[in-house]
Amino acid sequence: MAEETTEQISADDWGAAMAEQTSADAVAQPAVQPHVFEQFGGAGGATAHNDLDMILDIPVKLTVELGHTKMPIKNLLQLAQGSVVELAGLAGEPLDVLINGFLIAQGEVVVVNDKLGIRLTDIITPSERLQRLNK
Repeated sequence: MAEETTEQISADDWGAAMAEQTSADAVAQPAVQPHVFEQFGGAGGATAHNDLDMILDIPVKLTVELGHTKMPIKNLLQLAQGSVVELAGLAGEPLDVLINGFLIAQGEVVVVNDKLGIRLTDIITPSERLQRLNK
């Protein structure tokens, strides 16, 4: 019976504390709470610009894929400096540009001031991206 009384007192204490917190919150905060994400629902150009600003600094991984191949481990272990690895792809074929592993464009290699780069030749549309995901 002593345990039941202790548990009951403990439950009553929690109930009283919660009631105090609720009444303190009602006094401290206005009766109508503002919508936290209200600025995202606007249709104005300034709102859209603010929404875009929020994501501009998010880092993404850009990968340019020259080609790929499969080989057995025994051939992999035989590779040495000067070895040539044949890739699935033809010379002159566009390179794939991937963002976080998703194809977003194709391009060709360029050299600018002794540095390699890629010139985008085709941007994949959102509908094309969906079609490629479904395959």
